[in-house]
Amino acid sequence: MNRLFAVCFWLLAVGISPAEAQRVLSLDSCRAMALRNNKQMSVQRVKQEMAKNIRKSARTKYLPHVSALGGYVYTSKEISILSDETKETLSSLGTNGVNKMQTGMSTALPVLSALFGGIAPFTNMMNGMAGSLNGFGQNIVDEFRTDTRHMFGGSIMLTQPVFMGGAIVAMNKMADLGEEMAANSADARRQETLYQIDKAYWQVVSLHHKQKLAEGFLELVKKLDGDVQKMIREGVATRSEGLSVSVKVNEAEMAVMKVNDGLTLSKMLLCQLCGLPVNEQVTLEDEMREELSVKSEACDAAHGSVEEAMANRPELKMLQNLVDINHQAVNLLKAGNLPQVLLAGGYTATNPNVYNGFQRRLAGAWNVALMMRIPIWNWGDVAYKVRAAKGAKTIAALELEEAREKMELQVNQSNFRLNEAHKKLEMALTSQQKADENLRTATLGFQEGVISSTTVMEAQTAWLQAQSQRIDAEIDVQLSRVNLQKSLGTLR
Repeated sequence: MNRLFAVCFWLLAVGISPAEAQRVLSLDSCRAMALRNNKQMSVQRVKQEMAKNIRKSARTKYLPHVSALGGYVYTSKEISILSDETKETLSSLGTNGVNKMQTGMSTALPVLSALFGGIAPFTNMMNGMAGSLNGFGQNIVDEFRTDTRHMFGGSIMLTQPVFMGGAIVAMNKMADLGEEMAANSADARRQETLYQIDKAYWQVVSLHHKQKLAEGFLELVKKLDGDVQKMIREGVATRSEGLSVSVKVNEAEMAVMKVNDGLTLSKMLLCQLCGLPVNEQVTLEDEMREELSVKSEACDAAHGSVEEAMANRPELKMLQNLVDINHQAVNLLKAGNLPQVLLAGGYTATNPNVYNGFQRRLAGAWNVALMMRIPIWNWGDVAYKVRAAKGAKTIAALELEEAREKMELQVNQSNFRLNEAHKKLEMALTSQQKADENLRTATLGFQEGVISSTTVMEAQTAWLQAQSQRIDAEIDVQLSRVNLQKSLGTLR
């Protein structure tokens, strides 16, 4: 706590508030922010959630489903159980019966028919009988009336798949593979994001060290320029030598400007990858180190085995998932030629009530059904689809094999590049030592007057080149390690 107060007091003393101080970022913090703020990583997380929901949806195909159905139908005519002739006959049942009776009596017993026909009570009795029978017939017609112009109906159904030819099993396996493929895709995107952030991070570190190197070189040539100008005034150096040194100063200033611009742009890229404002002032931990902690370990390359890459690379896992999905797609299509059994049950109600004389009331009944579908002939439709799916599976398998060959080459190249980077670093360190000694002896010789300014400038240029090569070699080792980890699928 005391140290924190001391830092804040120092910042206030020099006129900088703690909020205005540059943010110090490590490689791990840059990685964490990049993974948290990268839009493609967010897309991958959404895709994983989608695949998870699809897998859950596929599981529901094993379970019974309940659905409700309702409807209303209006027709211009109602359904009639009796024909129009039958209705007419029943409605005039009494009249027709009495007429036939009277006709029969007049034919068989004309005298009796004439005797009773003249008696009023008998006539009234026959008319009453005809009316009663007509009413009875009309009642029958009314009872048979369905009144189905307005029809209401509803049903609650429960369906349970019993055997669907293996289609549900294949669909669930495809959903599982899809979820696994989404996870592998997210892992691939994660490794790509880490690879990009590492490249941007070490690019900034490299440019920062080159910035310090360029500024140091500028100080060297400025000091040489000052010494040469003094020698010109004393008459021991020519104006041509002074102009040559001045040109070198201008070149050094131009180099400083270029590296400053490059460092600014590289930091903008790093901030964008980390999800920070592009103008955010940040400082990296490795910028503050005088030398990068790079160990020249040849054993790094031995760790990169092809077998490890085959087991860890998410790209290979995704291609294998694709092969397996195509295999399950073949099984899914084959199910179209197999029997399918479905168990169903429910309750159906209608108005009019067809179960009790078409009453105008809602009523229904329970029902249970076992249904089977057996494909007999479809002109080879399923067979053609199965062949096409097998072709897609073959293509996926060939692409997987090709990817394995390419990744084997990639791992070997990454191993070679890491070995080469270590060798370059050893050579760069040796060259740096020689360039330091050469610059020291050239500077002493110039001060003693036995070496010309041109020789000193050549020594300074060689020193600059050696220092720059050392920085490049150190960064190349770091990037080669990251590249090898990405090739092996172990970049975490």
